[in-house]
This record gives sequence, C-alpha cells and structure tokens, in this order.
Amino acid sequence: MTSSSSPDLLIVGAGMAGLTLAAALADQPVSIVVIDPHLPAGPEQWPATFDPRVSALTQASENMLRRLGAWDAMAAQRVAPFAHMDVWDGDGTGNIQFHASEAGAEHLGHIVENRITTHALYQRVAAASNVEIRCLGLEKILDNEQGGWRVVLSDGSEVEPTLLIGADGARSRVRDQLGFRCRTWAYGQSAIVTTVKTDKPHGDTARQVFLESGPLAFLPLREHSRQSQSTLCSIVWSLNDDQLKPVMALSDEAFCERLGNVFEHRLGKVLATDQRFAFPLVQNHAVDYIQSGVALIGDAAHTIHPLAGQGINLGLLDAAVLAEEIQRALEHELPLDDFSILRRYQRRRKPHNLLLMSTMEAFKRLFGVDIPPLRVARNLGMSFFNRHTLIKGQIMARAMGMEGDLPALAQPGLVADF
Repeated sequence: MTSSSSPDLLIVGAGMAGLTLAAALADQPVSIVVIDPHLPAGPEQWPATFDPRVSALTQASENMLRRLGAWDAMAAQRVAPFAHMDVWDGDGTGNIQFHASEAGAEHLGHIVENRITTHALYQRVAAASNVEIRCLGLEKILDNEQGGWRVVLSDGSEVEPTLLIGADGARSRVRDQLGFRCRTWAYGQSAIVTTVKTDKPHGDTARQVFLESGPLAFLPLREHSRQSQSTLCSIVWSLNDDQLKPVMALSDEAFCERLGNVFEHRLGKVLATDQRFAFPLVQNHAVDYIQSGVALIGDAAHTIHPLAGQGINLGLLDAAVLAEEIQRALEHELPLDDFSILRRYQRRRKPHNLLLMSTMEAFKRLFGVDIPPLRVARNLGMSFFNRHTLIKGQIMARAMGMEGDLPALAQPGLVADF
C-alpha cells in the first residue's frame, strides 16, 4: 500500500459519483484518498423537512447500490418506489403511460433524497480499509517533474496520485484547472424544487406535464420506505427566467394554488409546500473525459436538463465503468494511469451519455414550441406510442437504465425487498 501522500487514486469530491467509485473499489489492492471540504452530514444533522434535491434512481442504479452495500441503509431511512409514469402534453391531448407490470417488474425506479444516497455511500466508504477520507478542498494542480500531477490541498499539504479523478460536480475545479474543453449552453430557464402535500395520494406514480415554459414533474415521496399511501411529492418546475421571480415571490398559499392549476389538479388541491429553491438550467458536456493521469466522472463530465431525472444515473454508471476498468488494469498488472484504461472508460461512457443528452434536448425543443401543426403531430405521436407495446417496452428499458453497455455492478440479478 502506498502512502497517503502518493495514493493510487485521488478522488476529488465526496458526492454520489465519487463515493460510488470509491465504494466499488473498497477493500481492493488499490489505495484511495477522497477529499471534499464538505463531507456528508448524518441523519442526526438533517432538518425535519425532506431534502429538496432528489433523484429518480433507475433499476440499474438500484442494482449498483445494492451490490455496493448501500441500499439497506437507504431503505432504513426512506426510499419511494414508483411503479407507474404518467406523461402528458399540457397544450393538447397527448398522453403516454408506463407501468412496471408491462416490463415484468415491481417498480420502474425509486425517488430518493440525495442526502440519503450520499450518506449511505459515505458510510460504506468510511468503513473500507483502503480508503482515506479528508475534509479538505482542492487548492491547485501542478505538473509533477517526474510526470503525473502534484495536487495541493486547502491545508497546504500535497498529494501525488497515480490517477486523479474529478468528481467535484458541475463547477469542477479539476476540469477547469486542467483546461478540459466543454460545450456549454444555458437554457434561459431555472427550475423550482420543493416538497408539496396534495389532497389525493400519488399512488406510487411519477407524473410529468410538458408546458410551453418547460416540464413540471411531481415525483412521489414516502415518509418511510414501506408506507402504502402518501400525499407527498417532490416537484421540479422548469420556468423561463422572466417567469421565475414572480412565481418565487408568491406566498405559499398563492404558490400552491398556481401550482395546482398548471398541474391540472391531477392530485386534487396542493395543500402545502416546503421552502422553495431555484437553480439555473445549464447543459454542459466535456469534449473529452480524460487526460493523461486524469478522468472526469458525473457532473464534472456532463450535466443535462432535469426533465427525465437521469443525471445522477449517468454519474453512477460513469463510476461503475471506471471502477471496472481499474479492476481490469489491476488484473493485468497495468499501471492505473495507462492511457488505454482511460480510453476504454471514455469509449464506453461518452456515446451513451451523448445519446441521452441529445434525446433529452430533442424532447425539450419538441415541447417548447407552440406551433399548431407540430402540437397536433406530437400529441398524435404520444397517443401512438401509448398503444405500441414494443416501442413502450424499449422506452421503459431505457428509463430503467437496463440497456447499453452496462457494467457488471448494474446488471440484473438481485431481488428487491419491496
């Protein structure tokens, strides 16, 4: 085992992607240092309200988290399985519904607060014998005279890893300091996120309406994992920037009324709301995920529009694939910074990420245009897809993450508890 000042891997970022990579390599013959100035807080420090940041974890992500030993801790807090999806056009009659039973499954995915997933992964990583976690930030990255990188941390200490991993989110300092080129564009929109209580139970159904301003999603939540009925939902409401300020300025009562109206009261009245938060919507994609001795994963490599809730699933797959390639290097006694290892990671992940990003962008543009002939066409198309079981099956497989070049961690084979 190398010293902590020259580990095999330095993972910058203790978010879900970085911790998944560390967990996938836990107790392996590889030394790992994870740094983050803000380590995940435990449940005793969480506020009583739900985390406004939630993710729609796919079946593939659930498989990974189960195999990594994180799922039981998550379910002990709260996870909300959803067995149905209902998607419709707010400006027409188009509607498409998905049911887990059509795919021979118990559920299509789970809505889980980000802090729950992150803390469960953190517990797993903290218990690993080959991982050191430091509550420190990244100061700067310098060239090592012998090749590789010399990373200066926020306390002035230095780390010289064999392989540097940028898992530090959408504003990645690793990516920016090393000059990774990116294709970036802002949507001119922001998303409002919060938790609301409705008059009617959600019935374990994820609902999304496409409005002219953007999608509005009601994602089912549970106060505890085995709850049978719940009226709590996490919402993600995309609005044009000029619409955001007036909506955020509404009183809670007026906001609930406005929200219920645009959602067509599908769950009756919106009775209550937690504090609202808003964040700008930006799409960003690194032209390359790799440089010599460096790899980007998760939001450091790509961020997408939240309309399908797929962002974190892509990040978890990045981590699992990179872990698989690192394990391959160990088996073949290759150095971890061998560029062939990094190329294989990029070759396996970049096309899949680009495909999903382009698909989401196409949906965004399709539903963002109010042209009568196009509106008629998209409504007819949704109705056609709703009747076509083969096409629906393919869409569900993609929504469940069960297609493409899946790493072993994500492949089916484990039975759900509920």
